[in-house]
Amino acid sequence: MKKKSKNTLWAYLCSSPSLILILLIIIFPILYTAYISFTNMNVYHWFDFEFVGLKNYRDALFVFDSGFLSALLRTVLWTVVSMILQLVIAFVLASLLNIQNFRGRRIYKTLLMIPWAMPGYVSILLWKTGMFNSQFGLLNQWLEKLGMNPIRFLAGDVSAFICCSVVNLWLALPFMIMIMDGALQAVDRSCYESAVLDGAGWFQRAVYITIPAIRQIIAPSVLITVFTTFKQFDVVYLLTCQSGARTGANIHTILTYAYENAFITNNYGYSSAISILIFVILIGFSLLTGRRKKER
Repeated sequence: MKKKSKNTLWAYLCSSPSLILILLIIIFPILYTAYISFTNMNVYHWFDFEFVGLKNYRDALFVFDSGFLSALLRTVLWTVVSMILQLVIAFVLASLLNIQNFRGRRIYKTLLMIPWAMPGYVSILLWKTGMFNSQFGLLNQWLEKLGMNPIRFLAGDVSAFICCSVVNLWLALPFMIMIMDGALQAVDRSCYESAVLDGAGWFQRAVYITIPAIRQIIAPSVLITVFTTFKQFDVVYLLTCQSGARTGANIHTILTYAYENAFITNNYGYSSAISILIFVILIGFSLLTGRRKKER
């Protein structure tokens, strides 16, 4: 027993630097943010803030014109649309890349990985200035050649949402294609050969052979993508909400909404409450998906 306790103590001593680092970098900011969420800290009450209880949470959840609920619903829609598009397009492209005797497969795979290799900040600004700009963007140049008036793609809520979804798809699709491609290569080819002999078409082979075979491989990557898409900040912010370069669209996601309340309106107590709600939503979603995995 003494030897076992000494080993346990030695293990804790060896891991203590990492535990202290985790405590300072992760645990403490979460606890401090939770504390601030119960106060009225803002630019006018920086040092003399007071405890206001659940007021910030009530304002976020039950005041319908506060903007939180609309931002939350828009974030859910953003996540669902992005995830569906990524899965469908990645599956189709990965299936095309895995056609037997397909020439130039490695070249096409390399080209498809370029958007993922580029820094996200650079890609987003290139799309904003090079494609969607109302004066010299490529899309409006094409419209002018067709005799049409230029369009302010990022000025309307619906058009800006579509543009943000396209850019997010451009950035995230290569990762899903890579996962899909690896999963498809693990499927036994003899199953396809038997299905072809039985007269099954591409759609039937995809539904009854490919999707069941790769589901266990794709599921973790789908969860990762859902989390990253839900927490997506830079695409919406840089395209529509960046200070000094606002486009007129109001398509705040839950992250850009929290950022604006913290660093634009300087309402830190309310923004901290939003951050804690985001944290609770993500933790709840992770626990729910983990429970479903255990049940299966």
